[in-house]
Amino acid sequence: MWEKHGSRPIPFAAFVRRFASHFAVAGAMVLFSLGAGIAGYEYFEKLSLPDAFLNAAMLLGGMGPVNNPQTLGGKLFAGCYALYAGVLFLAIAAVVLGPVVHRILHRFHWDEDEDRPR
Repeated sequence: MWEKHGSRPIPFAAFVRRFASHFAVAGAMVLFSLGAGIAGYEYFEKLSLPDAFLNAAMLLGGMGPVNNPQTLGGKLFAGCYALYAGVLFLAIAAVVLGPVVHRILHRFHWDEDEDRPR
């Protein structure tokens, strides 16, 4: 999937397709995590769908919950979900920025003379 060291960088159109596919994977990760957070808040805290969505979205966005958990299960879920959301932020940043960083580093290391046959 990724070009080897010393090879010519892929064309810009192929890079855009690669970036779009990584962005789609990151979007799927967010949607899955948001769904899990909504389900957890509905189950453990008996919150309505809009309130569960708000709490899950705020935790995924790094802002913290709006409604403080009242039950033991809700508190444990909110704590675990907050830790998960922090790690997810780093994972999504890596997935989205991976193609960009790779292209930049690849351009620094590519030498036109190495690509020509001798």
